[in-house]
Amino acid sequence: MGDLGDHFDEVHDRGVHESIALQLKFGVTDVNGWQTAYGYDRGRSRPIFERSVATLRRELRDADRTFTDRRERALLRDLRSELAGFMRLDAVAYKALRTGREGVTRRIFLGPEIDRFEQMAETAEELAAYERRSGAVTEKAFDDARDDGRRRLIAVALGAGVVIVLLLVTASDVARMALERERHVRGEASGSSAD
Repeated sequence: MGDLGDHFDEVHDRGVHESIALQLKFGVTDVNGWQTAYGYDRGRSRPIFERSVATLRRELRDADRTFTDRRERALLRDLRSELAGFMRLDAVAYKALRTGREGVTRRIFLGPEIDRFEQMAETAEELAAYERRSGAVTEKAFDDARDDGRRRLIAVALGAGVVIVLLLVTASDVARMALERERHVRGEASGSSAD
């Protein structure tokens, strides 16, 4: 039962990890979408873009506190680094937009910034896929532990049933022997009183 509890906790943790990875994947897409929007609406959507970036950074910090294994940590480092490069180029594009060079901003967004977004999206997808695979392995281990626990429980129940039957047979034999002995003792007692 302890093993089953441990496996259940691992399944729960893997579910949390997968949820965080999917949120990061969504966050990357959201950031790119709002960046494109502010590039085409002359900066009006920039505050929404900035909130989206802040949310993604917060989710990266949450992931940093949650993800512990080497592969998760490496992918998280890559994603943070890719976001930093994306934001450096965003600063150049936003400066061009503020100085009236909208064409430069659009060329950046449709060229090198798309490449950076695709790198982030690929890393986020790789992290989500890793978490899905890890979750599946953990769920299988839980299912195996549960099935093993059931088999053990059935074996223990059968063993207990056999012990109970043996105890009943033994108790019956003991009771029969006690009754025979009592009859024997009474028979001797009646025979000696006849003498």
